[in-house]
Amino acid sequence: MTETEPEPPESEPAPVDLIVCATCRHGGSDDADATRPGARLYDALAGRDLPPGVRLKSAQCLSNCSRGCSIALRGAGRWTYVYGDIDAARDLDAIVDGVDRYRRSADGIVPWRERPEHFRKHCIARIPPLEPSHG
Repeated sequence: MTETEPEPPESEPAPVDLIVCATCRHGGSDDADATRPGARLYDALAGRDLPPGVRLKSAQCLSNCSRGCSIALRGAGRWTYVYGDIDAARDLDAIVDGVDRYRRSADGIVPWRERPEHFRKHCIARIPPLEPSHG
């Protein structure tokens, strides 16, 4: 009887960025002293256990003010997605689930039926990956 070689461990997917628009205030107060809903969303996500390889970042503006709070998902060689209408109190589980599915996909495209419902209904943009430079 011959020994079989163990299968190599499944490699971890490449890191991805979860970017939160920290300046979003859609549905929030115009009070200059109030914490903006986008900043609250960032803080709430910072307090969550995110999947391995997910880098949480903030942006000063995703220019999606009418559909804020907004996030973007991006990664090397992947499509970038922008999602809006996010509520920190309601949508954290959907964001964590969605970013994990995105991270595990080869190209950033998660089949529509496998996306969290919020991601299916509130996608603002889908941007193709950058082409590698030649030269």
